[in-house]
Parts: sequence; structure tokens; C-alpha cells
Amino acid sequence: MQHNNSDSSKETKNCWWYAFFDTWGPISLTVLLYVGIRHFIAEARYIPSGSMLPGLKVNDRLIIEKLSLRKRSPSRGEIVVFNSPYSFDEILISNRKKQLPSKFECSLRTFPLISWIPTISDRACDAYIKRVVAVGGDRLLINEKGEIVLNSRSINEPYVESFCPSKAKFNLCRSIATTVPKGHVFVLGDNRANSWDSRFWPAGGFLPQTEIIGKATWRFWPISRFGKLD
Repeated sequence: MQHNNSDSSKETKNCWWYAFFDTWGPISLTVLLYVGIRHFIAEARYIPSGSMLPGLKVNDRLIIEKLSLRKRSPSRGEIVVFNSPYSFDEILISNRKKQLPSKFECSLRTFPLISWIPTISDRACDAYIKRVVAVGGDRLLINEKGEIVLNSRSINEPYVESFCPSKAKFNLCRSIATTVPKGHVFVLGDNRANSWDSRFWPAGGFLPQTEIIGKATWRFWPISRFGKLD
């Protein structure tokens, strides 16, 4: 019996395609699902510093939910994750020695595994986590201890334990009196004595709402402190 060469060629191509899809199809689908969920719905983040102590500790793992803040503005007291001030603060950007990376480039730089390469990192691609203390239109006064007066009312903040030592010789905290512009929020770390937040960003300290990535909702690690964030 004679075999048609064209049929054999088609069978070879089909076998190659099936083998390729069996190997890379599930991997590609997994990556696409991960990217889609991470971009539109939620993502996991970890706490790299002590700026949100005592509530959030170094290496805590959190779920950052992204849907709710697409439908509304952030509220006072909410913990939010946002793009690095190095990506939107005009003075910090002007001090850069190289071009600001695009959002797509940052998404590649911060992709798991790739983000572990030291030479890939860029401060403009980092993300920060802080608490919203004032929203657009609010009149805000912060004293040198880090205590706040909002719209002429003193605010009790039970989540803050470490205020700035007002009588310390080298107190780096600063007092601020300002009004938050519309479309922006003012954010502070719960660890007022050790947090690089809106008080210190050189171009004014206002966080554009468009730079907010999402809201911190759940802590899933460590298991002993698993639960919803207040």
C-alpha cells in the first residue's frame, strides 16, 4: 500500500501541534488566568517593612481586592496599596537619571520570579501600603507627633501605637496643615515614627486616586493571624 506524502506531512504537523499544546497549553492558560485575576480582581502582596506596625507585621501576606475601588472613592481609615511615589511625584520623577518605565514594563519587572532579579528592580515599579486618613476636600492638620485633626475634629486612632517622639532631639516627623484636593487622598503609615508617607513626598504628598491599586482586605499568612483586616 502506498502512503500519500502530503498526508504524512499533515500527520507530522498535527503530532507536533498536539505535543506543543499538551506541554505549553496548560502553562499558558495558567499564566493568562493569573495575569487576568491579578490585574482585574485581586492579588497577593507581602509587607516588606514596619511602616504599618503594629497591625501589619513584616512578611505578613495580604489579599489586595481591586473591584470595590473601581466603583467608588476610597474611604477614611481604609488600608490601600498604591503605585510608588517615584512613579507619580513630579519632583521625584524629575530627579530620575533614566526614563520612567511604562506600566507594562513595571508589570513585567514585578512578575513573580522575575522580580527576584536585583538588576530588574526599579523604585518606580514598587507598591506601597498605607492608611487613608483624609479624602478630597478634607482639611487636615498633623502635629509633630503624627496625631491628626480632621475638619477641626481630633481623631482617635486606636491602630496607632508608635507616634513620633515630640521631645526627641532628632525627630524627623513634621507638622502639616493642608486641604486635600479633589481626586486625591492623604495616606499615613500606622507606625507614625517610621513611615515614608504623604508627609514626606516632595511634591506635596497627595496620592491621586488613579494610582491606587486596591484595598487590603484579608491577611492569609501567617495562619495564626488569618482574618479580615479592620
